[in-house]
Amino acid sequence: MKNRYIASFEAAQLAEKEIPQFRAGDTVRLGVEIKEGEKKRVQTYEGVVIARSGNGVDATFTVRKIGANSVGVERIFPLYSESIKTFEVIRRGKVRRAKLHYLRGLTGKKAKIKELRK
Repeated sequence: MKNRYIASFEAAQLAEKEIPQFRAGDTVRLGVEIKEGEKKRVQTYEGVVIARSGNGVDATFTVRKIGANSVGVERIFPLYSESIKTFEVIRRGKVRRAKLHYLRGLTGKKAKIKELRK
């Protein structure tokens, strides 16, 4: 049982931010705020969501993208983070698992996820 003050604070944080529906396999584009000394800028980070975990304010998701020289880069983002300025789902993926950690061992066309058609 949570403290009522903590529960009300979490409810306010959940209502404040609007997150689109997404799941593992979807390709997302995030605008992440980067702080460099005194300056702040928004940098885009685009990749495939390979996992979601937690619920409520504690929810996180892992995004994997292929960086320079075909090196895989994964970042874990808190879902309701203040550093995420924009959140856009680019395409929906057709997958049968909730965690796509097997993509780490695949390269090229094998690592491609089919698009979900509706």
